[in-house]
Amino acid sequence: MQVEAAVLSAPNTPVTTETVTVDQPHAGEVLVRYLASGVCHSDLHVVDGDWARPMPVVLGHEGAGVVVAAGDGVTNVQAGDRVVLSWVYPCGECAVCLRGHNWLCEQTSAGRHVLADGTTRTRRSDGTSLYQYLAIGTMSEAAVVPAAACVPISSDVPPEVAALIGCAVATGIGAVVNTARVPAGVPVCVVGCGGVGLSAVMGAALAGAYPIVAVDTAEPALELARTAGATHPVPAKEDWDERVRRLTGGVEYGFDCIGSADVVAALGRTLAPGGAIVLVGMTAQGKTVPVDGYRFPDRGYRLLGSSYGSCVAAVDFPKIAQLYLAGKLPLDLLVTRRIELGDVNDALQAMRDRAGGRAVILL
Repeated sequence: MQVEAAVLSAPNTPVTTETVTVDQPHAGEVLVRYLASGVCHSDLHVVDGDWARPMPVVLGHEGAGVVVAAGDGVTNVQAGDRVVLSWVYPCGECAVCLRGHNWLCEQTSAGRHVLADGTTRTRRSDGTSLYQYLAIGTMSEAAVVPAAACVPISSDVPPEVAALIGCAVATGIGAVVNTARVPAGVPVCVVGCGGVGLSAVMGAALAGAYPIVAVDTAEPALELARTAGATHPVPAKEDWDERVRRLTGGVEYGFDCIGSADVVAALGRTLAPGGAIVLVGMTAQGKTVPVDGYRFPDRGYRLLGSSYGSCVAAVDFPKIAQLYLAGKLPLDLLVTRRIELGDVNDALQAMRDRAGGRAVILL
């Protein structure tokens, strides 16, 4: 079948919308007709050359759609199922998966941006194979993906919200409730109020944290954070860390949802004794973050890395969807722009400009 897809051929070049061919699924694979795809900061890292990835690649890793066909041996989904895509599909067999840490699976081919056999089912009109970002390439009208990447979800969840559950929402909420396991009544600080940061604010509100401080450079982002549950929005002006310290008396958990060495250093100055910095956003490859080698052990500080919100997608995605449908998570506020596939470059620029919220491609 022929579909439209957003393709990146080289870093620091515009994303192009192309007609590509998608072949039928092999054993263990599923053909998904995408309904929505988020435009995530991780896509921007690839476009801007911060992260080295094989190319040409169909971008996107935050998607929701409908199963069209399933290959041999697929039992977890069937044609007609609404699904959210997980960009870390677990093998279920490695030592990490067997410990229940599916989000850290070491055998998945997702990091190579291909399916399990080392190829993809997507190609250009001249026959050139295209990589699929994290094996799912959601900025496309359709793709063949690993069956293990498909998580069934209620059709009552709008596609644009379902898509965000697959990355930003799971990453942000999971960082709070799974990685940090924030208890009720403790002060937290979330820096960076994009899709992931706003989701972390919602996770903190769900956990009963107080106060919930949200920090960002953009006033519209801070307004969204207030709606998401932040009790104290703080502009990221000079010495914002001192203000956070005064507001809270010391933060128990500080979440860097940007991926910034400066933010990590500032959060270190906000912590209460025994407090933790949670690294949620990721820096450019090869960058380091500053940790005070005297004060960290002296004050019992901790540094936690949070990948994909420590989520087991098959368990956590449906749970998040249920909380949304029950009115416990205001996920609709994350979707600030609904766009077409050809508007991807504009959406990426809006992220560079810190426009706030999340653009979602409706397919």
